Amino acid sequence: MGDGKVRAKKHLGQHFLKDKRIAASIVDSLRADRCDTVIEVGPGMGVLTQFLVERHFPSLKVVEIDRESVEYLETNLTGIGEIISGDFLEMDLRPMGEKIALIGNFPYNISSQIFFRILENRDRVTEVVCMVQREVAERICSDPGSRVYGILSVLLRAWYDIGYLFTVSEQVFSPPPNVKSAVIRLERNKREKLDCDEKLFFSVVKRCFNQRRKMIRNPLRMMISADAGDMPYLSMRPEQLSVEQFAELTRWVAVNSINAGESATGGQKE
Repeated sequence: MGDGKVRAKKHLGQHFLKDKRIAASIVDSLRADRCDTVIEVGPGMGVLTQFLVERHFPSLKVVEIDRESVEYLETNLTGIGEIISGDFLEMDLRPMGEKIALIGNFPYNISSQIFFRILENRDRVTEVVCMVQREVAERICSDPGSRVYGILSVLLRAWYDIGYLFTVSEQVFSPPPNVKSAVIRLERNKREKLDCDEKLFFSVVKRCFNQRRKMIRNPLRMMISADAGDMPYLSMRPEQLSVEQFAELTRWVAVNSINAGESATGGQKE
């Protein structure tokens, strides 16, 4: 697995991990309990993949958008169940397994999009171990009241137990990024369904954080009927609310909304 055999492409956000000890630690963090499929997102030159192969998972698939990396894996690695050349963000996960564990060094430029895809497949994706930009990791793992608590903090916490595992230096990558990275684990919690309209929940959370410096009544103003009463959360800021409080707010919006069936169109800005 020498460096330089695949050219890192800036437009794909590629930074190849070159420290095998860290790669082994990331793979060792994946439990994959009762999973029928393990999918690695963005294997690059396979520094994680080689340790995944040694674990002998029932079904191991790797998804790689970079054709040069796909050719390298096909030539240099054996034991992978399936190498899929394509964009993970465009893939249908339903045929890939009923219980899926995801692992990968997520490209910085699409990590948030990957997490939204995970949320879309939350009844299928039971565990995620991934390396992301440390700032993103801290945001996802933050608690209500934190200044970095945001959309992904709430939405992922609604369906996953989240843990910050360890920080990774920029010097163990080729080329080194400008920021540190971190490894986190998401494990599907026991919640089957939120106690509210889940589509509306997504919309309420996104709308509130898209104006995170304002009191909640401001971003929700266009959703709520003019004769709606007051409720305590309207005078708070979104980073103060827990998942359960956002669910309560969503139920209130559903009763007092101009259009209770409004789709989740609040955007995905963090």
